[in-house]
Amino acid sequence: MSVIEIKNLEKIYNETEFPVHAVNNVNLSIDRAEFVAIVGPSGSGKTTLLNMIGGLETPSSGSVIIEGTDIGTLKSSELIDFRLRNIGFVFQAYNLIPVLTAKENIEFIMQLQGKAKKEMNERTFALLESVGLSDRANSTPNHLSGGQQQRVAVARALASKPKFILADEPTANLDSKSTSQLLDIMEKLNKEENITFIFSTHDQRVVEKARRIITIQDGEVISDETK
Repeated sequence: MSVIEIKNLEKIYNETEFPVHAVNNVNLSIDRAEFVAIVGPSGSGKTTLLNMIGGLETPSSGSVIIEGTDIGTLKSSELIDFRLRNIGFVFQAYNLIPVLTAKENIEFIMQLQGKAKKEMNERTFALLESVGLSDRANSTPNHLSGGQQQRVAVARALASKPKFILADEPTANLDSKSTSQLLDIMEKLNKEENITFIFSTHDQRVVEKARRIITIQDGEVISDETK
């Protein structure tokens, strides 16, 4: 079953004077438990596409349908709530809250969802265990390496039990060892828990792990291959 249906999706900047088709008539279907890399040169439109899938940018035309919900029809407050409950985000810059511990950063999403304290506690420690950081629960980001911070970010993205994870250049700031550890964790979560991962990436190491590679150039899908 498709988790995401993308239909005739377009994003045009400077529509009146000098239109730039960042995303040009893209049609895609992504199923549950896929491990997808969206690749292409800088400026190809892959991050814009990822942002529209996540409801962070509004399409100029077309639609993104997540398990039957066309997110373009949602009001602003409804979209915020929908993202909170259905989509996990992992960004290049980690985006952890610096004054909170690893445990508190992960719990933050569940607090927004109104989860009970016992449930939050149990899920947080399970997630820290799954990303190999159960011994760093009380560490703040400045006491964690870049790789450890990104693993906390992955755990935080999973906290809401999302339908899928969007990861925008998640390995860009990591060394080879940290990248390998992070990708192994993501691949394990994908295979064992059927979590869908969609990456926007330049990193060949991510591409090698991916089981489906969607290549974008000048806003258009030029190839879509499954290994």
